[in-house]
Amino acid sequence: MVRDMLLFAVTTLEKIHAVPRSVWINVGIGVLIVIALVMVVRLIKQMSNAIVPCILVCVVLGVMGFNWLYSRTEPAFLTPIFDKIAPFFPSEDQSAKNARKLDKALGH
Repeated sequence: MVRDMLLFAVTTLEKIHAVPRSVWINVGIGVLIVIALVMVVRLIKQMSNAIVPCILVCVVLGVMGFNWLYSRTEPAFLTPIFDKIAPFFPSEDQSAKNARKLDKALGH
């Protein structure tokens, strides 16, 4: 039983070693960003009342939403909502969208 479990551990360790270094760098950067965000949120909560974090969250979500609306890169489950409100806001030029799709297809 223990020998079998050791075999699973070795194969998992081999799989981890096969992961490219760039993936581990991205994971590390992501963890550092999450830690920094938690520290900033705690600092903001200590410095002011509860309305400041709410305003910051609304601003960030608003900027992200308008970016999605402009470039139409929203998640698939939000597409029906964005389809209804998109005619009221400006959107990206169609040629720029096609160029971005072509760059993505070519791997640039």
